Amino acid sequence: MAWVGLDWGTSSLRGARFDDSGAVCEERAFARGILTVAKGEFPAVFEALFGDWMTPVGARCLISGMAGSQQGWVEAPYCACPANLDELVARLAWIEPGRIAVVPGLSCEHTGAPDVMRGEETQVFGALRLLGIDSGTFVLPGTHSKWVRVEHGRIEGFATLMTGEFYALLRQHSILARTLPADDAALVDAAFDAGVAHALRSPGLLQSAFSVRTLSLFERLPLNERPSYLSGLVIGEELRTRSLRGGEAVVAIGADALTRRYERALAQLDVRVRSVGAQASWSGLFSIAARIGA
Repeated sequence: MAWVGLDWGTSSLRGARFDDSGAVCEERAFARGILTVAKGEFPAVFEALFGDWMTPVGARCLISGMAGSQQGWVEAPYCACPANLDELVARLAWIEPGRIAVVPGLSCEHTGAPDVMRGEETQVFGALRLLGIDSGTFVLPGTHSKWVRVEHGRIEGFATLMTGEFYALLRQHSILARTLPADDAALVDAAFDAGVAHALRSPGLLQSAFSVRTLSLFERLPLNERPSYLSGLVIGEELRTRSLRGGEAVVAIGADALTRRYERALAQLDVRVRSVGAQASWSGLFSIAARIGA
């Protein structure tokens, strides 16, 4: 069986071709996220970019991410938590039965309000396979960070925190923008650590964020260190809201630059971090594919 996996997000599109063991034989990446694809053009884009991978008889493709949203190729209804791999397989949205399917996202409830994810569930199941575990706490940093709880192979629940988006809003559209340099320099570890520490001992971001301005006014925070400090503040605020205990472990899934920041921040809480990169998506898609075969 020839298997193809796509991670089709809002701004980017990645694809992988697997061998029978789940190893990636070839990868491709394009700046063709769903926002660049007009309604009705998804089949043509798919054929142009990955049609050659689908020529073998019996080839199948699984797609995770925003391609299953209302703005995507086909809407894949959310699967309610708790959910395991078998429940995802049962809820696959087949575009071409037996050939192309979209992985459903997950939903859960927080105090009467829904929360959702698309794509992260596949990465979490992929990380479980890569690390050889079936339970744990996972963080997927980004514009909208996800904290996911897994027990015995089932995603029990998760929470979304708009950390990256709040950083951008404060960085570009608040009064703090006047005290920040035009561009972010390389991360200054000491400034980042100070931001995390201040957030962890603060009542909340609405108060702690103003320290970027006051430290600048009193010339206690150099210009080039301010973006790193602000980054530490918003990530520290994210961690402050989590129920984390010293000595526990967290799995961070994402790009090295981001997971390294979370590793530094979580060290202040004496929380250990294991990191998994982009291969988590491919491992998760193959895990789902193997269940279809079974």
